[in-house]
Amino acid sequence: MPLTSPTRTAAVVRGGALGAALAAVALLAAPTGRAAAAPEPTRLQFTKYSPTDSRLSVLRNGRTVVVYRAGSGVNDKECERGRGWLPNGTYPLGRHHTAYGGNLIKGYAIELGNKLCYQGINRTELFIHSEMTRSGGQGGPEGQRWDGVGDYSSHGCVKLSPQDIKSLFRTLDRIGWPTTLRVVNG
Repeated sequence: MPLTSPTRTAAVVRGGALGAALAAVALLAAPTGRAAAAPEPTRLQFTKYSPTDSRLSVLRNGRTVVVYRAGSGVNDKECERGRGWLPNGTYPLGRHHTAYGGNLIKGYAIELGNKLCYQGINRTELFIHSEMTRSGGQGGPEGQRWDGVGDYSSHGCVKLSPQDIKSLFRTLDRIGWPTTLRVVNG
């Protein structure tokens, strides 16, 4: 350590055992030249098992934070628009809404980017959503109320129960919103 460093100067000025101890602590706290590892961003992963019984996982720093049951489509044909589950790959996440007012999708919803499937069909209008009213409640016609496990079927979006999508939003508000969804086979 150079004689003119602040740590060395503090030790010399204070002198004695106390000065030496302060200098040692300052030396231990000094940066080592390596940057601390930045925390890994939050990630979403949809793992396909069946169209009505798959999993949506929230991952942070290489660890699973929470896993939700989810569905996608009514069959496992990736390229069947409006019926098949999501093709594998990475989807950019768009805006997230707590009062979405679309024609079919209402309430809590996360927009997904379009995806070109292996047969060249462009899958569009994709979301992570549930069945609920625009205000996030239950009731009204089918498509705005959750009746049970049969409601995991979708037109190809990722679909969660109303309680689970609300929990997902609370979790992501707390730990940070991801920018992508990764879709893989289970």
